[in-house]
Amino acid sequence: MTRIIGLTGAIGTGKSTVTRLWAELGAEIIDADLIVRELQAAGTPVLKAMVDAFGNEILLPDGELDRKRLGNRVFSDPAARAQLGMIIGPAILREIAARVEASRAAGAALVLVDIPLLLESRARTPLKPGEAPRTTADLVSEVVVVWAPEALQISRQIERDGATREHALERIRAQLPIDQKRALADHVIDNSGDLESTRAQVHALDAKLREQADVER
Repeated sequence: MTRIIGLTGAIGTGKSTVTRLWAELGAEIIDADLIVRELQAAGTPVLKAMVDAFGNEILLPDGELDRKRLGNRVFSDPAARAQLGMIIGPAILREIAARVEASRAAGAALVLVDIPLLLESRARTPLKPGEAPRTTADLVSEVVVVWAPEALQISRQIERDGATREHALERIRAQLPIDQKRALADHVIDNSGDLESTRAQVHALDAKLREQADVER
């Protein structure tokens, strides 16, 4: 049986580090951010719909998406963020669902679906038998949250992106609070320490999940 695990976190918690460590162990990774980039490439229907909604100012001179400008706009505007979600959400759901099914068909033991806003998309009510997935959260059976305290989320953004403290906080506030995500998780990776501490946690959880998958086969 293939175990489909959702991996999420929040800005500045270090989810990309955990994804890299897990990939080194041979887990199959479905990266929602990469899928979004594919769907938003120049000339795609999704990008056209985004331009119709937000205007040509979200484009670079070569016709590609100006991600920084779009990000600055939607992070500070809940209505724009919701509108963007309505444009790209269904396309992302279809593509991730197709890749999950392909992994199952290939007999993968462990598939990690890396989705930054996984818990934000979680439906209020569970699926009925035979009902099609409504959100990306419906595609996974367990959720791993990469956690770090808010102070560290802020300092990492300042160091990595050159963000101001105010802008870093604005981006954090645009997502579900990390402590709330932690409470909703099936498993937590505490990424507030050094790399070796995080690596040890990833290795231990990977071994646990693979052992469970072997039992269920």
